[in-house]
Amino acid sequence: NVRPVIKEKIGTNLHTKSHHPIGIVKSQIDKFFETDLKHLSFQFNDHMSPIVSTTDNFDALLIPEDHVSRSLSDTYYTKVDEVLRTHTTVHTPQCLKLGQTRFLNTGDVYRRDEIDRTHYPVFHQMDGVRVVSKDEYLQNKEGDETHIEYVIRDLKNTLEGVARSLFGDVEMKWQDDYFPFTNPSFELNIIWKGEEIEVLGSGILREDIMAKSNIDTSTNIAWAFGLGLDRLAMILFNIPDIRLFWTEDERFHKQFESGEIIEFTPYSKYPGTYRDISFWVDEDSFEQNDFFEIAREYGKDLIEEIKIVDVFKHPKKQKTSMCFRILYRSMDRSLTNEEINFIQNEVIKRVVTDLNIELRDGQKI
Repeated sequence: NVRPVIKEKIGTNLHTKSHHPIGIVKSQIDKFFETDLKHLSFQFNDHMSPIVSTTDNFDALLIPEDHVSRSLSDTYYTKVDEVLRTHTTVHTPQCLKLGQTRFLNTGDVYRRDEIDRTHYPVFHQMDGVRVVSKDEYLQNKEGDETHIEYVIRDLKNTLEGVARSLFGDVEMKWQDDYFPFTNPSFELNIIWKGEEIEVLGSGILREDIMAKSNIDTSTNIAWAFGLGLDRLAMILFNIPDIRLFWTEDERFHKQFESGEIIEFTPYSKYPGTYRDISFWVDEDSFEQNDFFEIAREYGKDLIEEIKIVDVFKHPKKQKTSMCFRILYRSMDRSLTNEEINFIQNEVIKRVVTDLNIELRDGQKI
């Protein structure tokens, strides 16, 4: 279920581009670990293949069999037992098995998702792990602090340092959270420009993951964290639309410099054009993400948003009508009605043939 529009993104690796906002945020975090935590010698893994087994992506990280992330509607499958990774956490057990005990894994991840200015099927994550031995704990503990309490303190001190390296001296808040692969789990939020925003998720790596990765859990405890580089870059650089990360327009790229967080200056605001599409669906089998994927294939980055504007259940047909409104807008130029109509018609054709659905009255191919 990997369409060409997704395949062409593989290998782009925006996180490795030093003058790109995503690469700049990554470099800022790397610098913190290279300088403030130099004595720990973290390893940086930036070029791992995004094609992974379902065992590594799901099973090894204790993701339940019935979890929605395993479905074809949410994940890109390259084979029945192989996917485009949905998170960089997939590489944690592999790195532990290789003997790495302090590392950052960064890469592109892929998820079938809605279409709007903050969601994109390809984005970038960073995961970090540090294994803390019993010997280190005994040498550095405070008072009656237990091993796990020491590791949690180290985790929070480290990640607050990461947040300060990006946002400066801001107010921070910790709250409990849930992730399948950590327990306990924590979310770090900050107050930024008057609003509370999430920076990252973290926690204590589950013992069974460590044990299966050849780590002695009787003498070692590990902390782990994960964050989204795209979302942080949008906040830090004040970038209003996630599609801008993929533009080739020099008016975007010339604004940024390696190592500098510079607020983005919009260079244009081209008019948007709306088109509606209405059809009958079987609610038990219809997946919105399947429709979004067809729209992406033909509209690519010319579609800014798709949202439902009307839902109606026919009492006799026992079917549901959905009306989706598509907002077409280029970030780089004005679109013509002719090209928008062409894309819209192609989307309608493919929706009918691929999803086997019935158009509402008045909708034509």
